[in-house]
Parts: sequence; structure tokens; C-alpha cells
Amino acid sequence: MSSLGSRVQKTLWRFGSTTMVWLYRKSGGRVGGRVRGLQVVLLTVAGRKSGQPRTAAVSWFPHGEGHIVVGSAGGLPQEPQWFKNLRHAESAQVQVGRETFAASVRVLEGEERDRVWRDVVLARAPSFAQYEVKGRRTIPLAELTRTG
Repeated sequence: MSSLGSRVQKTLWRFGSTTMVWLYRKSGGRVGGRVRGLQVVLLTVAGRKSGQPRTAAVSWFPHGEGHIVVGSAGGLPQEPQWFKNLRHAESAQVQVGRETFAASVRVLEGEERDRVWRDVVLARAPSFAQYEVKGRRTIPLAELTRTG
């Protein structure tokens, strides 16, 4: 993809994300709370450079005592900014519908990541398999566990 095409794609992605977060907040999750049958939540994490809160609408999957979030970026070749921020965070804020709570963050690695990708993510959303192929990268996963 050309540099211009990449910039346009990133701009459209950012606009779509900002719009989704706004609609979710305004409707308490009634709009945007489910996409393709998957539950969507708002995840807020401090920016790794700015320290300012950054919010993204993400799908999540129940797993054990927590939930798994997937840094797929729709199969783009680069990891999404929200996941880069998540890698540097110990905690995050999660909004599910109108409820907001704190969660601890743990990025999954190696065999654990591969097992959760297969048994949790692909078992519930087989379409996510195409994202690794399309983006030519291993899709990162993190576990969020409610705190307090």
C-alpha cells in the first residue's frame, strides 16, 4: 500500500474509532455495544508518551475471572495504538454499557497467548483468523481483570 493510502486508511480508522466511542458513551452502549454478535466495551488507558487517557471501543471475550481483548486492528499490518498503550499500563478503565470499573492488565505471551487465541478468541469469533493472515503479524492479546 502506498504511503498516501496508508495515511488515508489510518485517518479513516481514527475517525471511525472516535465516532464509535462517542456513540457508545452517549447511548450507554445501546449503540455500538455489539458488533457482529460480539460484545464491545470502551477501554481507557493512559497514553504511553503523553500520559493522557485514550479510549478505544474494543471487543472482549470472557475468560476465567477476566476478559480477553484482541489487538487486531481489523487486520492492519501495525498493532493498534490502544494496544501499544496497554502494553505499558498496569491498569485500565473499562466501560460496559453505563458501568465503569478499573481492571488490571496482563499481556499474554507465548504458549498461553496461542492457547487463548485458539480456545477463546477463534472458538467464539472464527473470522478473527483472517486478521493474522491479512496483517501478516501475530495478533496480541491481553487479559483484563476487574479490580476493587
